[in-house]
Amino acid sequence: MAPAVLAAVLGCVAGCGGAGRTGDRGPATAAARITVTSTAYAGGGTIPRRFTCDGADVSPPLAVTGVPARTASLALLLQDLDAPHGTFTHWLAWDIGRGTARLAAGERPPGATEGRNGFGRTGYGGPCPPRGDRPHRYVLTVYATDRRPALSPDATPADLHKALTGHTLAEGTLTGRYGR
Repeated sequence: MAPAVLAAVLGCVAGCGGAGRTGDRGPATAAARITVTSTAYAGGGTIPRRFTCDGADVSPPLAVTGVPARTASLALLLQDLDAPHGTFTHWLAWDIGRGTARLAAGERPPGATEGRNGFGRTGYGGPCPPRGDRPHRYVLTVYATDRRPALSPDATPADLHKALTGHTLAEGTLTGRYGR
């Protein structure tokens, strides 16, 4: 019985880990991680008002490290996981220059195409949860890709994930919280 169990485990490891991909979300291995940070807030911390609909509504400063050398471009996605009617997109951008290591507050990613957010506008739209809700979780994911995704400006997060399937070299996240 033990050899059968061992064979099943090895088969799963070989089948699940070979390409380092999980569904359409990109790699799951620790070796394929990008570090995403902000000088405005720590991971899991509170997003300052300036970067929300209650403030200047500009994107926070970001830094990205650990991007693989063979990266062709970067993509990013900022989503509210706790929105009342399901996940809400606050920022969607792709074809970001592969050498982009930092973005200043309010800076548009260089070379990028920015998609339409959940507010119906192109570009960044800051956190804006309903008043009285507990603080929402906002997850910013940065993807390193081995090609420039061919997407139309009205692409959705699902379109981005589909375009990145099999082409994500690494990814990293930064989660912040905001409540009103």
